[in-house]
Order: sequence, then structure tokens, then C-alpha cells
Amino acid sequence: MTHIHPTAIVDSSARLAEDVVIGPWSTVGPGVTLAAGVHLVSHVVIQQDTTVGERTIIHPFAVIGGDPQHNGYKGEPVRLEIGSDNSIREHCTFNRGTPQGSGVTRVGSNGLFMTGAHVGHDAVVGNHVVMANQATLGGHAQVGDKVFLGGLCAVHQNGRVGQGAIVGGLAAVTRDVIPYGSAWGNHAQLHGLNLIGLKRKGYGKDAVRRLLAAFRDLFEGQGVFADRLDTVEATYADLPEIMEIVAFIRAGAKRPLCLPGE
Repeated sequence: MTHIHPTAIVDSSARLAEDVVIGPWSTVGPGVTLAAGVHLVSHVVIQQDTTVGERTIIHPFAVIGGDPQHNGYKGEPVRLEIGSDNSIREHCTFNRGTPQGSGVTRVGSNGLFMTGAHVGHDAVVGNHVVMANQATLGGHAQVGDKVFLGGLCAVHQNGRVGQGAIVGGLAAVTRDVIPYGSAWGNHAQLHGLNLIGLKRKGYGKDAVRRLLAAFRDLFEGQGVFADRLDTVEATYADLPEIMEIVAFIRAGAKRPLCLPGE
């Protein structure tokens, strides 16, 4: 059965599954949908027009579905969509989208968002993402699946972090980080591949060696970068991870790319 603490405030238009738990002093605003098993621990604010997926737990003092932090926002209908099985810890802030963007901020499933993590308006966050304490995404940022963002790092608005990448703590990410990349520094530089993440995901030594060889050919080889990109695409066509990196780079051709040693 749904359990709503007597001190909680729930708007009459909110839609709650039967086994939702809303803890003390929480506020659930208009247009909010909470799926089965959602638990608001206490002092949680879900402002409005937000969908929270099954079994997601939101901890005290998080503000979810707040207005976008954008000077052009004038109260238009915009949304936030959060997937299932997320842990959203204390003081996190997730903003809704903007009419100037997609109108929707999207957060995937199975994520861990540690204390103070911020997801800006119109951002797209994949599945199995970890945002450590105070990690921040600017508006329109895109984060792929299985990304780890270290504490106090910041991804610039419109920035992209590819699948399986890791960004170190305190990094200022002003350039796109390739899938499976390891970036750190202020401003962030690319320091190879996310070897720890690859090994944890079961990649063997031979597979890692080939990925590293492709990385070196792309970023440390001779000649023009565009030509190296073409060569790597042809040489490593059997490696889906490298093809994902190539596609990522081509898709963001007009954006600066996080490179080694810059």
C-alpha cells in the first residue's frame, strides 16, 4: 500500500503507484508520477512535471524537477524523466528541460547520484551512471551508459561524455570525452582509456591491448587527425568499441574534443 507521512504534501494531480512511500516533510507537486516502489526518504521536493521510475530512492533535501536555471525560461510546460532503480542522494538537484532545448531532461536507470550531484536542463544521462559528490552537468550535456564522473567535476553545457568513460575529480570538462576514455585535470585532458572500467567489465588482456593500439594510432600517430581517424575506422572495423569512438567523434565534428596533452 502507498504510505504518505502525515507531514508530507502531495498535490491532487500527482499519480502514485500503490506501494510508493513518501517520507516526512516531503513535497510532491503537480504533474508528478511516482512508479512502483519509489521511496522518498524525507524532506524531498519533487517540484512538478516529473516522472520517477520504479524502485528509485530519493534521499533527504534533494530537489528534483525544479525549474531550469535558464534566463529564457518563462514558465512553459517542460519535464524531467527519471528511470528505475536509481539512488539519488542528499542535496541532489535535477532540473526540467527548456523550450529552447528538447523540453525534457532525461536520466536513465540504475544510476548512483551522490551528495550534491546536479543534472542541468535538457541533459541526457544514460544507464548505470555514477556521479560522485558535487559532480555537475551543464545544460544539454550528454552522458553515455556506464560513465563515472568524479567528485566536483563539471561537464560544460552541451558537453558529451561517451559510454564507459571516467572523468576524474575536480576536472573541468570543456571538450568532449570519447567513449571508454579516461579524462582528468583542470581543464580535463585525455589520459588514455578507462582501463579499470574495461577490466571490471570483463575485457581480457588481448582485447585491451587491441583497444590501446587503436587509441595510440588515433591520438599518437603521424599525420593529420582526420586521416588517422579514417585509418583507424578501416583498420579496427571489427572492434565495436573503436567504432563507437569513431562514430562519437564524427557526430560531434563541430565540437572541441578532449585530447591527450592539451
